[in-house]
Amino acid sequence: MTKMKTNTLKLLAVVTAFLGISTFATAQKSYTLDSKSTFSVAGTSTLHDWEMKSASGTGTASLNIANGKLTDIEALTVTLLAESVKSEKKSMDKVAYETLKTDKNKNIKYVLKSAEKVNETTWELTGTYTIAGVSKVYKTSVKTTVTKDGLNLQGSNKITFTDFGMKSPTAMLGTIKTGQDLTIKFNLNFNL
Repeated sequence: MTKMKTNTLKLLAVVTAFLGISTFATAQKSYTLDSKSTFSVAGTSTLHDWEMKSASGTGTASLNIANGKLTDIEALTVTLLAESVKSEKKSMDKVAYETLKTDKNKNIKYVLKSAEKVNETTWELTGTYTIAGVSKVYKTSVKTTVTKDGLNLQGSNKITFTDFGMKSPTAMLGTIKTGQDLTIKFNLNFNL
C-alpha cells in the first residue's frame, strides 16, 4: 500500500471516529409519556368554580439530555381521549362532552412546532392544540426537570371556549352559565 493511500485511510478513520462521537454526543432519544402524567381544565360558572381532570394521555418526545441537562426538544406530541376528562359530576361530564363535540372529535391533541430555551429550567414551547376539531397555535412557558428516567414538563395555558369554536356551556335551562375563560394545566413525565 502506498503512503498516500495509508494517510488517506488514517484520515478517513479519524473523520469517521469524530463524526461517530459527535453524533453520539448530540443524539436525540425518543421518550414516552408515562401513566403518572396529569391533565386538567379549570373554569368558572355562575354557581361555582370547577375542574375536570384526566391521567389518560399518550405521547412521545424527541429530546436531547446531556450531562443531566435538557439541551434540545426536537419533537413532542400528546394525545388525550376527550372523554377521559372527568369532573366529580356525571351531568357536568355530559355537558362537557357535548361542548367538546366528542361524537365527532374523540381526541384532544398537542403537537410541538418549536422550542426555545429560556434558562436551565424554563423553555418556551410553540405548538398546536386541537380541541373540538379546531386547531390553534399557542406559546407555553414550561418548567422542566430532568429526572433519572427522562424529563418532567409542567405548565399551563389560558384559552377560551370561542378560541376553539365552542359555545360556553349552560345548565339548568340556562340559569347556570360557565365563564368564557379556561385554564389547561399539565404535568407530563416523558421516560425512556
